[in-house]
Amino acid sequence: MAKQTYTVPLSAIIKETALESVYMPTPPEERMIISSDVNRPGLALSGYFDFFDSDRIQVMGKNENSFLENLPDDLRTTHIEELVSTNPPAIIVTRSLPIFPELLESCQKHGVPLLSSKDSTSGLMAALIAYLNVELAPRVTRHGVLVEVYGEGVLLLGDSGIGKSETAVELLKRGHRLIADDAVEIRRVSAKTLVGSAPLNIRHFIELRGIGIVNVRRIFGIGSIKNTEKIDVAIQLEPWDNEKVYDRMGTSNQTMDILGIDVPTITIPVKPGRNLAIIIEVAAMSNRQKKMGYNAANELMHKLGMTEETGLPDGVPDDWSKY
Repeated sequence: MAKQTYTVPLSAIIKETALESVYMPTPPEERMIISSDVNRPGLALSGYFDFFDSDRIQVMGKNENSFLENLPDDLRTTHIEELVSTNPPAIIVTRSLPIFPELLESCQKHGVPLLSSKDSTSGLMAALIAYLNVELAPRVTRHGVLVEVYGEGVLLLGDSGIGKSETAVELLKRGHRLIADDAVEIRRVSAKTLVGSAPLNIRHFIELRGIGIVNVRRIFGIGSIKNTEKIDVAIQLEPWDNEKVYDRMGTSNQTMDILGIDVPTITIPVKPGRNLAIIIEVAAMSNRQKKMGYNAANELMHKLGMTEETGLPDGVPDDWSKY
């Protein structure tokens, strides 16, 4: 299956990073950016174009400006023309440096947007990359609920009617925050990080069977919602099965693959009388402790003289049963 690509309009980048337009051949809303990578064209300005990616925004700072300034006029024009003729999506000059007339003329000739920024080159590039990594990230939509509990992003999964939304409401009453209900849009913003959000048209709404649609922001207040949150742990809710053996120690490290990243996963059986909100609060705090290097189950096993690998006291052979 072909990899799906996403785009972001140049107008959104201009607004996000406070860029000033020097030359704009077409409305920035119609200019789509497809690459989250940003490039400084130092090598390209010297004539080296091997591995040059023309889909990247080009950022010119002090080094590029000084290099061009010290070139003879005819050579400067040639090198700028070679760069702009590759038709990059945009060229940004940082630190409010003066724009070379040759650069403006070449951008007008090839229809390449030319922008200016007051920020430093490294600062602008960091902001651009962070923004583009989110907007252009690979993504998938999962049926579930995403809440923030004690600073941990908790993804609640399970069949329809299992009680995900009701549990989320109880968590809201206990001071936690809702990110998404029913549809959670998950983006892989780095090699280790997943960020979840709600589709814009259902953001801040939650569905409760028998009641209907509820606007969480209006009922519980602005402090009860959040637009995005990193996903730290996934909790799978399922009906209690008397025939199934559930983890009672917490020593197993179950994970779920989402967009190529392993997310710690906990399975919680549901039956009348169980307070899921409190259980999820404890699960969130326990997950945070594990990330900080502490595991209560392992400490208990050590106190009992048991090993983490076998669950047997130290010195007892693994095949003890034959004795």
